[in-house]
Amino acid sequence: MSLLRQGSQYIIFGLLQLALDWGVFVLATALGVPVAPGNLVGRISGALLGFWLNGRYTFADQGRQRHGWRRFVRFAVWWLLMTAASTWLISWVAGSLGLGHAWLAKPLVEGGLAAVSFFLLRHVVYR
Repeated sequence: MSLLRQGSQYIIFGLLQLALDWGVFVLATALGVPVAPGNLVGRISGALLGFWLNGRYTFADQGRQRHGWRRFVRFAVWWLLMTAASTWLISWVAGSLGLGHAWLAKPLVEGGLAAVSFFLLRHVVYR
């Protein structure tokens, strides 16, 4: 598959994931959910959307979806590592600078993690 096509779709779907993740995080924490669980809920919502979109379209092989339990397990391990990093960073920002700054920092944190994630997804999860 074309790296350019995959990269383009990954960015588009990643922006959709980020919007959902960020929106859920902001809503949850605005309603009083602590930062770490709020981040987890946001990331779960974005991850479910991303796993389906990337497996169905971005990393599909000649029209065949790239889903299944083996890929899901690899995805889950990858996701847990990225979620731990994200939650630590967002919690640090919230603790150091306040919740409002954590809301602003979340898209930056997730965007940085997404750049690393593309190559892991392409070569490990959806191979």
